[in-house]
Amino acid sequence: MADMRIFSYLPNPRLWKATIAARMCGVEIEIRGAKPAELKDWLWDFEARPLSDADLAGGAPAATEGRVGFKGGLLVKTPAFLDAHPFGTVPAAFSGDGTVGIFESNSIMRTVARLGAAQCQLYGGDAYEASRIDSFLDASLVFARDSQIYLLALREPDFPAHVHARAAEAFAIYLAGIDQALKPARAFLVGDTLSLADICFVAEICLFSNERLRHTSLIERGLAPVLSKDWPSQFPRAAAHFDRLALHPAFAPDVGPYLSKLTGREK
Repeated sequence: MADMRIFSYLPNPRLWKATIAARMCGVEIEIRGAKPAELKDWLWDFEARPLSDADLAGGAPAATEGRVGFKGGLLVKTPAFLDAHPFGTVPAAFSGDGTVGIFESNSIMRTVARLGAAQCQLYGGDAYEASRIDSFLDASLVFARDSQIYLLALREPDFPAHVHARAAEAFAIYLAGIDQALKPARAFLVGDTLSLADICFVAEICLFSNERLRHTSLIERGLAPVLSKDWPSQFPRAAAHFDRLALHPAFAPDVGPYLSKLTGREK
């Protein structure tokens, strides 16, 4: 039995917060999921799986309206899933036996770090370091909220321009903070070793990199891409930190293929 099971849409860079931490901490994670458009045809449960004809013929165990990102139809969620995940969102993590649900990617990552603390201290060496890590994770939530709204809006050709402006502001604030934290030549965001703060930073930038698929349409609308080619010159320490961590053995299995695929599809 794995230490943790996670159900999510795939690929999901925010899921990597847990998988990267797990590689470093020696924690075993089982992942179940499918592409976002396919999750409406799944049973949302600890035993998540594609819905069968028998499931549909016998009546769904539970169904709720799809939320942002899963529009168009009902999502089939069991009562046990909603008991474990009261907000009904993914990624949805469970303890190995399925009795406890953990939601939100930063909290899932923290759980992995706690489970593997004996092997690797990713959550700080004392209460002050742990709290400073939490400060970075909390700051990432503001950026994550605006970036998710923006990335979903980019699917529509006529999305409101103010969504772009808000994402640009959130990006600049977040990256400026990261860049400042790495001055004058710090190797990591907190303390002298890699922590959850570094992992979270890389995952959030990877997710935002999906904007690259819409650069052409942005320019056609007279909007400058937020993740422009010159962002490394604007935030040199943050960019160098990202590039360095992307090559780390715990990061590379997730980050490398994902960014390579984005580059291949970039318009």
